[in-house]
Amino acid sequence: MNNSRKSSIESLMPWVTTLVLLLLWQIVSLAMGNASLMLPAPTEIARSLIEHYDVIWPNALHTLYTTGLGFAFAVVFGMLFGLAIGASPLIYRGFYPLLIAFNAVPKVALVPIFVLWFGIGAVPAMVTAFSLAVFPIIVNVATGLSTIDPEMEDVMRSLGARRLDILTKIGIPRMTPYLFASLKISITLAFVGSVLSETIASNEGIGFLMQAASSRFDVPLVFAGLIVIAAMAVLAYQACVLIEKRFTRWATRGK
Repeated sequence: MNNSRKSSIESLMPWVTTLVLLLLWQIVSLAMGNASLMLPAPTEIARSLIEHYDVIWPNALHTLYTTGLGFAFAVVFGMLFGLAIGASPLIYRGFYPLLIAFNAVPKVALVPIFVLWFGIGAVPAMVTAFSLAVFPIIVNVATGLSTIDPEMEDVMRSLGARRLDILTKIGIPRMTPYLFASLKISITLAFVGSVLSETIASNEGIGFLMQAASSRFDVPLVFAGLIVIAAMAVLAYQACVLIEKRFTRWATRGK
């Protein structure tokens, strides 16, 4: 098998896998009969997507907006704080246990607090998305910065480099692959945070739409919301992959 054919097969595999799973889903739903109301067929979900397009579209944009802002703030804060923790053992020992404690707190328990602080609307969703997305970024940036090869540090010091020079010339480029690995995780967590907050404290967004649909037992619309969230998360993930390939080509082995 030549390389071009192998590459074509690899690019088609996600689509083939998805189609096979949808076909199995359709068969199972048809076999369940009346019980399929709890698990609507893909055709029913597609019909709901088309019928409620005018409702799904603005709510999807609202979720994308809150998720994007929360994720953007998480990237900026996570990079700055991760650089500080990775560069300073004193800051690491002082703040890292607090970060672990904050990450261990269930974010669903924080949503009511965010509502008390910011009210009902987009802000709690952005803050929840931020709180879920920021921890992986901080940890990966700090890890990439703190794992500089000691021999490389010795060589740089022997050439007269200062600590700042080592961090900017070696540490930051070294942590770049770690950063993009964390971004691919954090963007999906940001969607989780936004939808979680929207189901509790919002009058807009896919989470609110799913909550409203479930209250009137419109199961196909609930699954349609899930499909929309999954599609947006996959597209955002792929955007991170493309940016990663652009900026970290040097860190990957060629085929």
